[in-house]
Amino acid sequence: MKPEQFVQSLLFTVSVVMLMLHPAQGEDINQHAKLRERRHISQLKRPSVLSQANPSQTVTITKVQINSTSKGIEIILQTPLGEQLQVQPKSEGNTFIAEISNAQLRLSSGDTFRQEKPAAGIAEITVTNQNANTILVTVKGEGSLPQVELFDSDEGLIFGLTANASAPQPEASVPAPQPEAEATPQPPSENNEPIELVVTGDRDDGYNPLNATTGTRTDTPIRDIPQSVQVIPQKVITDQQVIKFDEALANVSNVIAGGFDTSSEARYTIRGFDDAPILIDGFRQYAFAEVPETANLERIEVLKGPASILYGEIQPGGIINAVTKKPLAKPFYEAEIQFGNYGLIRPRIDLSGPLNEDKSQRYRLNLSYLNSESFRGFEQNFEQFFIAPVLTWKLGENTDLTVEAQYSNRRRPYDAGLVASGDRVIDVPRDRIINEPDDYIDRTFISTAYSLEHRFNDKWTLRNGFRYATSRVYTDKLTIPTSFDETTGIVNRVYALDDFYSDDYSLQSSVVGKFATGGIKHTLLFGLDLNRTNSSSFAESNFFTPSQLNIFNPVYGATPRTGLDILLLDRESVTDRLGIYLQDEIAFFENLKLVAGIRYETVKQDITNRPSLFYPGGDTSQFNDAWTPRVGIVYQPSKQVSVYASYSQSFNPNIDSFDANGNPLKPEQGEGYEVGIKTELLEGKLSATASYFNITKQNVATTDPTFPGLGISIATGEQRSQGFEFDISGQILPGWNIIAAYAYTDAEVTADNTIPIGNRLPGVPRHSASLWTTYEIQRGSLQGLGFGVGFNYVGEREGDLENSFKLDSHFLTNAAIFYRRDNWRFALNFKNIFDIDYISGVPFSRTSGIYPGEPFSVIGSISVQF
Repeated sequence: MKPEQFVQSLLFTVSVVMLMLHPAQGEDINQHAKLRERRHISQLKRPSVLSQANPSQTVTITKVQINSTSKGIEIILQTPLGEQLQVQPKSEGNTFIAEISNAQLRLSSGDTFRQEKPAAGIAEITVTNQNANTILVTVKGEGSLPQVELFDSDEGLIFGLTANASAPQPEASVPAPQPEAEATPQPPSENNEPIELVVTGDRDDGYNPLNATTGTRTDTPIRDIPQSVQVIPQKVITDQQVIKFDEALANVSNVIAGGFDTSSEARYTIRGFDDAPILIDGFRQYAFAEVPETANLERIEVLKGPASILYGEIQPGGIINAVTKKPLAKPFYEAEIQFGNYGLIRPRIDLSGPLNEDKSQRYRLNLSYLNSESFRGFEQNFEQFFIAPVLTWKLGENTDLTVEAQYSNRRRPYDAGLVASGDRVIDVPRDRIINEPDDYIDRTFISTAYSLEHRFNDKWTLRNGFRYATSRVYTDKLTIPTSFDETTGIVNRVYALDDFYSDDYSLQSSVVGKFATGGIKHTLLFGLDLNRTNSSSFAESNFFTPSQLNIFNPVYGATPRTGLDILLLDRESVTDRLGIYLQDEIAFFENLKLVAGIRYETVKQDITNRPSLFYPGGDTSQFNDAWTPRVGIVYQPSKQVSVYASYSQSFNPNIDSFDANGNPLKPEQGEGYEVGIKTELLEGKLSATASYFNITKQNVATTDPTFPGLGISIATGEQRSQGFEFDISGQILPGWNIIAAYAYTDAEVTADNTIPIGNRLPGVPRHSASLWTTYEIQRGSLQGLGFGVGFNYVGEREGDLENSFKLDSHFLTNAAIFYRRDNWRFALNFKNIFDIDYISGVPFSRTSGIYPGEPFSVIGSISVQF
């Protein structure tokens, strides 16, 4: 990247941020007055449901506020996002008691709120954590039981209190009276039946989710997880107008999109290691994995470091979990259309709500269609259709069942990328292609799943889930580069046909128990994972009669597609996986926690090969098993700061690698050490994580020096990645959100028989960074108008493991302007504003996987919610 381009982009980003900072500071000066006005505004509009909590997730209460009203006082339990709460009221003498399940109190001042004599006739109000997932609200009357009304408000759950008996005016002062929220009051329940409320919160807090399930497979505060866990919430996806899954992951440190090949588009590198798996709601697709559709995403969670304790066979860099949208208790209807250059058109709808009066049956439907031209020189468009229905039943007070399905069909041009020349990528226009303009790939993905949760009591929960997924990848027009003559500019290519298919069956069962031994609290997780993957791969080509193309003066279609007479591969495989794991989250004290666990995993694979060019034929079988532990400790010197350290392992079978005796190689093994600090600032509205990691992967397949050039390997290779990461996200001031990241990574070969020791791992920059920040005007005639600006920086990278060529660094600048009024939202996003020419992804070789990045593009959208 040229220095002047970097300076130009950086100056633009800094200038916009400074312009955003000035009005935000003005808003902060009048923050208290604005909060009072927002309380008044909530009377005039119906609160909108922003997100729906899973019954197994814990809702975080970040603030307790007491205000006086014309009838008495009110208690406001504020939540950062809209959540569903179960409130079970009861009374004992002159004390009103409300148990709120699936909730946790997390205040900046501690885990207990108490105020004595807040109003006439009320002796004391206490809000505290009864246990790990239940909040207890108690209101003690001076002479009799207070009257309580419940309100559904924009700010949170509101208890309206009125004393039944007169009493002397308390000495304690209370805030000035404020208008009551316009909501239908509900009298206290006399039969102790649960009252279900949907509580909404401030949308600006949507940049900072405080809990995640991926790190422990339980709903755990991120600050209590002894590994780096980053979350990309739905609001970031909306503000950036993310269409491709890759774009969302650019907000997380040390995650690099790898690009795509004929078998999968789900290639990602985390902390230097390629092939990080993608989960959808905790389920993994092992063969020909599908990239999640962003229209159906609630959030994306990224767990860094080895994680075989919870997810079995994986690379040691980490995993990505796409959490999909679930049914809501309140009616929600959204329609949006996006449009842009290159003929982009993308309509979508999102519908949800209850199916019966008691809301025990709910639904959600997401549907989208996309059609767009390519900025590369292809004849056909990118086209996709997606639909995802979901149904949820409350089978009883303690049992929930969710059934869902997904269907996706995507047809896109097949892009062979560019080639390397010398120690750089060849210098040709970014729309130049080296395959044929009519090449394409058609992908079809279908999945069905259910998840069942039964709560025996507030201590023990049983969870069971199953998912079936099937994928087919097909193309009969494929042109694959095989070699490049750098002197003449001639690319040798072969025509091919690919037909890949897989069926994936996964079953997950687990029990979660919360108990105490003495003064030590435990959250115990015991689980069983089963998976069977059936896959078939068929490919043929004209391998020995290649066509030629001059990359500097291409003439496409000059060589007819001849008969595909060479069988490249024809194989079928059946893989069975079994995983049994045990984990305990131990709280010795409120500020000292230990997470420890172990997993036993077996992988058995049977492969049937028909004789072909790449495989001589015959059947092969291999069986691998491993014990993979994890242990981590978290110390919290204050409520806002967590210091942690962890050690974990991973394992991954070596497939299609054999020693001199024909035996499969031992599986790859990874181990990682991590130390870091996590902070929650501004009353939990802004979170940051800084971490140092050191990960080693051993038993990497490398050439057997006794049999060079014969395709015989030994498992003695080793690779290491170490570095520093920093991530921050949340709300700085009302209306001002930010998500930013930085990573320094030293990833290299530390042992190999053919690759020089010290070579850097391909596609991994030493330095990378990202920033995205938005500001929305909170008051006045321009209320609802917002601006966004950000950048993505990726440093220089090696193009292959031999380090024979490099990929230049790049700095991309992005911006947005949006306007919200009533139920409407209008947005315009600008990506790669300075039209930087760059290479994205992680190449496979000098002639494969070198993909030009997208040029300057504009995406507009109009959406409405009702």
